[in-house]
Amino acid sequence: MKLVLHPSYFPCIATFSAMVQNDVVWERHDNFQKQTYRNRCYICTDQGKHMLNIPIKHVGDHEGRQKYAEVEMDNSYPWKKIHWRTLETAYRTSPFFEFYEDDLRPLFEGKDTSLFQFNLKAIHILGDCLGMEIPAEQTNTYEVTLSQNEDARFLVNAKKEMAMELDAYPQVFDDRHGFIPNLSILDLLFNEGTNALSYLKEQSLEFLHA
Repeated sequence: MKLVLHPSYFPCIATFSAMVQNDVVWERHDNFQKQTYRNRCYICTDQGKHMLNIPIKHVGDHEGRQKYAEVEMDNSYPWKKIHWRTLETAYRTSPFFEFYEDDLRPLFEGKDTSLFQFNLKAIHILGDCLGMEIPAEQTNTYEVTLSQNEDARFLVNAKKEMAMELDAYPQVFDDRHGFIPNLSILDLLFNEGTNALSYLKEQSLEFLHA
């Protein structure tokens, strides 16, 4: 049995832990929903927990709901430049930012338009950084209730905090804010570097069955 997930924007640590410990299929045929990790992630700055949000082009109401795979990012707003500058400011002093910045910076310089494809592209680059293979399989149709695979699509919901226990690791601003769990995988990567994959393999996935 495989785990069905949404490709989200620099996925949270819980999602990446689920990816590392399971065979994954990407949900392609769902409708886009606002206020989810499809186009947002959370990092930690000197001010604390901080959201990075990708602006998207909204279709008119007369066109009905928009499929996630058809959503386009609104590149008329310089969000890529802003996001990269924010990441630099937040993580320049972390142990591994300089080690990975050349791999990640091109994501914020390209002309990608599809949110779905951009997220998958970013996840594949993260996989290379972590030293893991990222699955390519995608769903063929949308199922409200999955018949063949395990449903972890709820992990894309950013509005509801999940009860989970994740091991603490050193963070850049933990002297100010304490440990902030389940941030974007970027936080773990920049702080733990080559130890990040081992960390992900060791996390409990009880939240998948809560």
